[in-house]
Amino acid sequence: MADKTQRLEIVTPERKVFSGDVRFVVVPGVEGELGFLPDHAPLVSALAIGVVRVQQEGKTFKVAISGGFVEVRNSRVTILARTAEREDEIDRARAEAAKARAEQRLAAKTADIDVVRAELALKRAMARLKAVS
Repeated sequence: MADKTQRLEIVTPERKVFSGDVRFVVVPGVEGELGFLPDHAPLVSALAIGVVRVQQEGKTFKVAISGGFVEVRNSRVTILARTAEREDEIDRARAEAAKARAEQRLAAKTADIDVVRAELALKRAMARLKAVS
């Protein structure tokens, strides 16, 4: 069982981010993290903004996502994400700048600030930074 794998697909409306056989997947569910090994029971769940952790061939890589859905069925995990970036695609400086902008908007507390939008931008930037750390 140590070498058993499952198929993982991570897709967005624009592209296929990842497709391959993996050992273990952890996703940011809206109620907390969910982990999947091969032969997991069927499941569909909403995803939060966060980081997907994938174990493949003894190595772990991360993908920052901004919500979506996960479906698990027949040793196949499909992640349909609004956006997704592998850790090697993320520009750390750009993510840090986005985080700083969102924090400034939230700190300003002016009437013209869309607080929900700024909070979501901050969460996305933090997920991207967590993926590259």
